[in-house]
Amino acid sequence: MAKTACAGKIKRGRKFDQVLEGARRIFMRDGFDGANVDDIAAEANVSKATLYSYFPDKRALFAEMVMSESARQAEEAEALVNLSAPPATVLPFVARRMVDYFLSEYGRNIFRICVAESERFPELGQHFYDTGPGMIRQKIASYLNGAIARGELVIEDTLLAADQFTELCKADIFPCVCCGLKRDYTEADRARIVKGAVEMFLARYGAARSSPKNA
Repeated sequence: MAKTACAGKIKRGRKFDQVLEGARRIFMRDGFDGANVDDIAAEANVSKATLYSYFPDKRALFAEMVMSESARQAEEAEALVNLSAPPATVLPFVARRMVDYFLSEYGRNIFRICVAESERFPELGQHFYDTGPGMIRQKIASYLNGAIARGELVIEDTLLAADQFTELCKADIFPCVCCGLKRDYTEADRARIVKGAVEMFLARYGAARSSPKNA
């Protein structure tokens, strides 16, 4: 996978995080194609030699940035929620995190960059998926499997269900954001999407739906 290939070329050091943060700002500002190593080095306040001592090329730097940001957000979310809690508690939290991500400047820009560059550099698209949507898919499916084992959900295909939940969280948001039609969503807008996603998902997969008294 792209993740492994890139990780094997990267060396860590004292200014590693400093370089990543500088790269993040430049990539978000200029996109992948428009970003250049001189600007990244200047933004990170390091020499080009220092930058190249950590990353062999711009693609490796971009891939590491995506992986680091995805891992950071996943770890932060897991620290804030009890994954053994019932779906009525966990799913609204997960849905809100996803909605806020889709609407964030980083979320919008990273999707735009990866889609724009995936034809020329398929490994970037693969890496973005593996460390972003693919990782979230696996984590949601893992939680769903636990909820199934506790008798809280009834699902035959947890990966499909994880994909469905993610798509529900994009309703009324993702097409408008991608097309540049709307970027500002109020608290009420976000709460509406979260509530609708969770209610529809539990209406389909909630264990109560399959109990004899509700049959």
